[in-house]
Amino acid sequence: MLIGLVRDSVMQCFCHTCRAPGILPAVSRRSAPIKKINKIRSKQPRLSKKVKFITTEIRCQEKSRGGLSYEVILAEPAPNVAVPKRPVTPGKNVSVEEIEQKLKAAEERRISLEAKKMADISNKLAKVEEATRKKDEITNEFITQTKEQLESKMEQHVEKRDAIISDMKEKLKIHAQEIEKTRETLEQQKANEQKAIEEKLKIAQSLRDENIKKMLDRLKEHNTIKIAEIKSQNDQLECQKLEEKARIYENKLFAAEQKREKELQKKIEKVQKLERRAELVRQNKAQAQDMEGQQSPIASSG
Repeated sequence: MLIGLVRDSVMQCFCHTCRAPGILPAVSRRSAPIKKINKIRSKQPRLSKKVKFITTEIRCQEKSRGGLSYEVILAEPAPNVAVPKRPVTPGKNVSVEEIEQKLKAAEERRISLEAKKMADISNKLAKVEEATRKKDEITNEFITQTKEQLESKMEQHVEKRDAIISDMKEKLKIHAQEIEKTRETLEQQKANEQKAIEEKLKIAQSLRDENIKKMLDRLKEHNTIKIAEIKSQNDQLECQKLEEKARIYENKLFAAEQKREKELQKKIEKVQKLERRAELVRQNKAQAQDMEGQQSPIASSG
């Protein structure tokens, strides 16, 4: 009761900033959701109807914004109180016989309890042995039944396997006979086809030989004609080449003749120039001599 009162008084806020009925943590939008804590329910002892209420005093002080400190005073200090001592019961006068009788009775009770315990243990052990025996019987019966079932299943499986193997052997025998028949037919077909192929090859060989002979004859004829044509063409080409060479030589000779004539003309012109010059020189000499002959008689006369 006292713990409940203290808890309720502490959960109430008396500060000037929030004035809230209870102190709750501020939940932001980005903060994770608060999970509910599943409290374990426990049975609490029932309190008597008459409860003594204890006066309490709670002092609240705001040290910082949003921070509180509480001082819970349960009661005012009491002076030293002497603890009441338990009253001593007066002793009884017990004789030795009574003590011995009590000890004997206690021993008899102990022996009877031990005998009872042993009987209970023996009964339990007998029950356990009976249960184990029944369990062994059940397990043995189950083992025998399962063994018989397995043996019967194995026999059935062996019979089925033998039947399947015999059936497969028969099928394989029939299949082998069919394979042999098909092989014989294939061999017969192969022999027939081989004969037909050999006959076709002989016919093709004869035809090929005839075609080769015809082609050789044609090639011979073609070769003779072709050789004659090639010879004529070669002769024509040689004639053309010779004519071309003769034309080239004639052109060269004509050009050389013209060139020689031009050179002769040039030489003749040079000779004519030289002759004219020599004639002029002779004329000049003659005039000079005439002038000298005229001057010499004048000098002698003078």
